[in-house]
Amino acid sequence: MDNLHQLIVDRRSIRRYIDKPIDGDCVKTILEAGLMAPTSKNSRAWEFVVVEDKETLARLAHCKEMGAGPIANAPIAVVVSVDMTVTDPWIEDASIASAFMQLQAAELGIGSCWIQVRGRFTADGTPSEDYVRELLGMPEALGVVCVLTFGYPDEQRKPHDPEKTLWERVHLGQWSE
Repeated sequence: MDNLHQLIVDRRSIRRYIDKPIDGDCVKTILEAGLMAPTSKNSRAWEFVVVEDKETLARLAHCKEMGAGPIANAPIAVVVSVDMTVTDPWIEDASIASAFMQLQAAELGIGSCWIQVRGRFTADGTPSEDYVRELLGMPEALGVVCVLTFGYPDEQRKPHDPEKTLWERVHLGQWSE
């Protein structure tokens, strides 16, 4: 796609994927987009765990009580985390990297979905971050923000309607009612 604005209009969260692996070069390009994302003070403290093993994906889908089901059927998931001892705005850094990866995936014709982890809990009340860190052997210092699922879409979503853009949420110069 040659037009970033059109890519943003067209990109939607995809939760169902066809059973087709993602080419390694595409995975590399998606990860590279995340690794090129800006970070506070150029800390580059993010860490990405790429998960392709079906059994691990199925277990990862239990990282929170509701809403993580798409992980189990995705060809690939990327756990996005940041070393909290390196940078204070770790949540922001992880979020920007995640958005870059999702936009890159969309440009490649690959669907994605953000599965929130930070601040969530498993069905038995375990913090989702702890569950993910333990499952994947990640250090305690890594704050897990989300799991991104990637795959070729098995659903059609309508593009965003620019006519429904909430321009009333934009305030120029100062707050206005």
